[in-house]
Amino acid sequence: MSLPMPPDPFDSQDSSIIGYQPPAVVQDSVAPRQLPVLHLVLFIATLITTSLAGAFQQGANPFSDPQTIVQGLPFAITLMSILLFHEMGHYLLARHHGVPASLPYFIPGPPWLVGTFGAFIRMQSPPVNRQALFDVGAAGPWAGALLAIPAVMIGLALSEVRPLNPFEDGGLVLGDSFLFSALTHLVLQVSADDVTVVLHPIALAGWFGLFVTFLNLLPVGQLDGGHVTYSLFGPSHRWISRLALVGILFLGFQGWTGWFFWVVFLALVGLDHPPTQDLWSPLDTRRRVYAWCTIGLFVLTFIPVPISITDHFEVPEGEMTDVAYRDSQMPPLHPFTIVYRP
Repeated sequence: MSLPMPPDPFDSQDSSIIGYQPPAVVQDSVAPRQLPVLHLVLFIATLITTSLAGAFQQGANPFSDPQTIVQGLPFAITLMSILLFHEMGHYLLARHHGVPASLPYFIPGPPWLVGTFGAFIRMQSPPVNRQALFDVGAAGPWAGALLAIPAVMIGLALSEVRPLNPFEDGGLVLGDSFLFSALTHLVLQVSADDVTVVLHPIALAGWFGLFVTFLNLLPVGQLDGGHVTYSLFGPSHRWISRLALVGILFLGFQGWTGWFFWVVFLALVGLDHPPTQDLWSPLDTRRRVYAWCTIGLFVLTFIPVPISITDHFEVPEGEMTDVAYRDSQMPPLHPFTIVYRP
């Protein structure tokens, strides 16, 4: 994620706004490089919280036995790598286009689910044109997805396939996207009517990596999807942004209440995208194709109900499959298990 840019000086043609310098001046006045202490501290803190989350997912409790935190490393290292690839995609393309940008800031979170709220970089000035804006905005999601996809495939190959209902009292179930479903069928070749997949930590981290990708590609404000749609459609983006917010609000009433948080968050940070310095120059043909491909990535990774809590589920009489008959032979799952149903 690349949030946020400062107020755009070109609305008023006043370059005396505090904190703003033209890009050429900024580059000439860059201070000597210093050790990024804050970035390192946040990175290490997030590695710890994601490792704790991964350990909890495996049924361990590092608070009572600190050594068990190592059980969370496969999840933590995979997820942190996906987030790092995502943000470095933004950072490197920003540097390529001469846009001053910070190193990634990782955000640690409570270790009960994933242990992080993601990561972001800050751009200190707007890109010169829509071509540069697209490159910076789209590089992150593609870089993260290109690591998340093989992580999902490797993790699925290591995952456990169980009967349709492995729970006695219900549990957390991950939602489905076109891409994750296709990868599941490719790797496991299972039927959605018969099984539940107990995801290996690497596959679980890959799922969350794709989840972060699609959230960032929402075409609202200064999210990555906002950068892409603004670079493609220009000022018309403001209507796309508002329609997307209405769609998110609708989804909140349909299943996942987490969408209500995103409605409030996006409304607070702003629905409009600040203009680039060169407002009217459109994308070239190659970038227009890439932009539509990026919108396609959003569609493939979109999950209407990302996480749900299910109650105890009984297989109806007469619909017991061979794999369902083996339910009693399966060892019980621990309380922190998160599963996926194709």
